[in-house]
Amino acid sequence: MNNLLNKRRTGVLLHITSLPGNDKQGNLGKDAYHFINFLHDSGITVWQTLPLGMTHADGSPYQCLSAHAGNPALIDIDALVELGWLKPAEQCDECKGSFVFNKSCLIAKVFKGFLTRATPADKDDFVTFCKEKAFWLDDFALFMSLRNVFNQSSWNQWPKPFKERDIEALNEARHRLAEDIDGIKFEQYVFFRQWMTLKAYANERGVLLFGDIPIFVSYDSADVWANRKVFKLNKSGEMSVVAGVPPDYFSATGQRWGNPHYDWSYLNATGFTWWVERMKTQLEQFDILRIDHFRGLEAAWEIPADEPTAQNGAWVKAPGSALLGAIKKQLGSIPLVAEDLGIITDEVEALRDEFNLPGMKILQFAFGSGPENPYLPCHYNKNCVVYTGTHDNDTTIGWTRTMGEHERNFAYDYLANHSGSLHYSLIQAALGSVANLAIIPMQDILELGSDARMNTPGTVIGNWNWRFQWDQLSHNQASRFTHLVSLYNRK
Repeated sequence: MNNLLNKRRTGVLLHITSLPGNDKQGNLGKDAYHFINFLHDSGITVWQTLPLGMTHADGSPYQCLSAHAGNPALIDIDALVELGWLKPAEQCDECKGSFVFNKSCLIAKVFKGFLTRATPADKDDFVTFCKEKAFWLDDFALFMSLRNVFNQSSWNQWPKPFKERDIEALNEARHRLAEDIDGIKFEQYVFFRQWMTLKAYANERGVLLFGDIPIFVSYDSADVWANRKVFKLNKSGEMSVVAGVPPDYFSATGQRWGNPHYDWSYLNATGFTWWVERMKTQLEQFDILRIDHFRGLEAAWEIPADEPTAQNGAWVKAPGSALLGAIKKQLGSIPLVAEDLGIITDEVEALRDEFNLPGMKILQFAFGSGPENPYLPCHYNKNCVVYTGTHDNDTTIGWTRTMGEHERNFAYDYLANHSGSLHYSLIQAALGSVANLAIIPMQDILELGSDARMNTPGTVIGNWNWRFQWDQLSHNQASRFTHLVSLYNRK
C-alpha cells in the first residue's frame, strides 16, 4: 500500500462542476480555493473529484473526448483577466462562461491576448508544455479541430481519408487548421496551468487531491481515433462488442455503456504503453487515484454491439495482473484505489489483494441482507475506503427516505440509533470505522435530499448538474463535521 493511503484520513467527494460561482458550472477559480480552505480548517485531508476530462454533450465525465486532456469549461476566466491575457472590455455576453469546445469566442480572445501580451517566460512555458505533452496533445488537437470542421460528428462518420488517418490528408489538415490547432493546445495549457496551481495550493494546505480513472474510454475520442489497435474494432473501425455491466443493484437490465473493449493481446505485446502513459498523466494531476470498475481488469462484460441492453453479454478475461505489474514496474508503487463494487468474484479480490489495493465500502449497501453483509463496518479492515454513498448513489437523506421497513429497522439496530434520523449515524459509522480513508459526499455534509443527487446510473438526462452554494453550509454543520473528524482521530 502507498504511504498516502496508510493513515486515517477524511475526504469529501465533490466534483469541480459542483462548486459555487458565477459561471454555468463550477471552475478552477476562487471558489475552488475557498473549498480547499474549508477542508483544511475542518481537518479534512482529501478532496475527491470525478474525472476532469472534456465531456460530450451529455456532460458525463465518464465519457470523455480524451483520456489525457482536461475540460476547458473548468477554466477560470477571471484569472486570465488578472494575467492581462484578456481585457474586461473584450468579454461579451454571448461568450462569457459559455464555451464547451475550442472554438469559443472567449478563449480565442484569450489566446490572441496571450500571443501579444504574455511575458516571454509564459510563452516559453507554453512551448515547453506542447513539447512535453506532444505524445497525446498533437493527436488530440488535430482530432478536436477536425471534429469542429465536421460539425462535432463522431470520427467514424468523417470522410474516409480522415477517418482512416491518411498521412497526406492529416498533414494537409495540420497546415490548413494550424491556427485552430494551436488554440486547442493553448486551452489545454491554460487548464493544466490552473489545475497544477490549484493542486500546489491544496498540497500546501495539507489537502491531497483524489482523482478517478474510468476504466474504459469513449468510442468518440481522440484515443480511439489515434490508437485503433489498442481497441477491439473491426477493419472498418466499428465496434462488434461494447462495454457495460450485467443486471445489478442499479438496473434490472444492466448498464450498456457503449465503450469499446481493449485488445489486450496488442496491449500486452506493447508493454501496456498506452495504459502506462495514461496513468502517468493522471498521476501528475492527482495525489491518489481510483480505477473505476476495477473488476474489468480481471474480466469485463462484453455485449454484442447490436444488443439494446446489457442483459445478453459475457464475461471475458483481462490480464489485470500483467497490466498492474507493468504500471508498478514503470511508475513505482502508486496510491491506487480499486472500485470493486458490483459483481465481485474471488479472482477480482485476489487481483486487488495481489497489489495490496484498498477496495471500497458503501454504507448505503450495508443494511439489506443481514449481519454477514460485507459492507457493514464490522467486516472492514484498515485497507479500504468507506463512503456513505458515491456520485452514483442517492444522497444519504434521500436514500433513508426510500428504505424498506426491514432495512430501516436493521440499520437502527446496528447503528444503535433509535431517535429517528439515520443521516449522521451513517456519517459517524464511516468516520468511526477502521477504514483508513472515509469519504463523505458534500451533499451529506449539507444534509440535502434527492434533488441534490449527482447521477442516476442507466439514465442520460438530468445528471451531473448539481451545485452547492456557500450559504447552504451552516456554521453548525461545519462545526459538527469538524468535531467528528477529530473525535474519530482522522485529523
